[in-house]
Amino acid sequence: MAPTTDEGAVGLVGLGNLGQAMGLRLLAEGWRVRAFDRSAERTAVLTDAGAREASPEELAACRVVAFAVPDERAILEVFESGLLDRLGADHRVVVHSTVLPERTRELADLVTARGAGYVDAPVTGGADRARAGDLTAFAGADRPSLDGARPYLGTVASVVHHLGPVGAGAAVKLANQLVMFAALAGALDGIRIGAAYGVEEEALLRAISTGTADTWVVRNWGFFDRVARDYDAAGVAPEDRPWRKDLREIVEAGGTAGAPSALAALLSDTVAEALEAHAAGTVRQEAGAHDHR
Repeated sequence: MAPTTDEGAVGLVGLGNLGQAMGLRLLAEGWRVRAFDRSAERTAVLTDAGAREASPEELAACRVVAFAVPDERAILEVFESGLLDRLGADHRVVVHSTVLPERTRELADLVTARGAGYVDAPVTGGADRARAGDLTAFAGADRPSLDGARPYLGTVASVVHHLGPVGAGAAVKLANQLVMFAALAGALDGIRIGAAYGVEEEALLRAISTGTADTWVVRNWGFFDRVARDYDAAGVAPEDRPWRKDLREIVEAGGTAGAPSALAALLSDTVAEALEAHAAGTVRQEAGAHDHR
């Protein structure tokens, strides 16, 4: 039998940059947070702020259990470590991870077989927006499951798009990533072309941000440099970084659905190397500037 759940508590699994920021937001808004991560250092960031460390079994005391982990393997590991068998009708499992639509449907089947609700809710916006409760969530769920998770979702996200049943949120997140990485690849190539004609990067970006090439990527230039550095510092494997992992999933999802994307395949082969080279170059430039102060 599932334990009595605490409506004011959230079980948060995955305490990387995004998960930590979400947890701090929840604590600031008065939620009781039970946190789980394999890293004691990451967990300490939240417990120092007032969260309680929890085992997978103890997460079941929370009405909402949210996942901000890299992939479905990490979710299944927590399920199989004691959470899944303790889920019941009062629970809502919310998955923020970027997961293939087919995989998120499989996860949902495991959860709903226990009577719990499942919300496929990948997010976009980054850690700063997560800390401010300003994420955008792409939700795939039945209406009762989504309604049961809305108080929680309304705390971490300022916009929640209900896009259809489970799998719809995952599909739209992959679409979001495809468009974003296409813009990023275009900007990186454009910078190289401009540099070949003596145009400085900052001047080029400032110019195109007032034209038809204006995009979130250009207006937030440097975002991916910072993310790449954070991943380097945290020891995240290159193949697990979104500009590699998400693009592989876009290629796979399109092929599975009979909607292949030649653009996604091209980006999967090219964008990671260009992005990481730019991030490394930015680090070298900043180090050089520091040396000359």
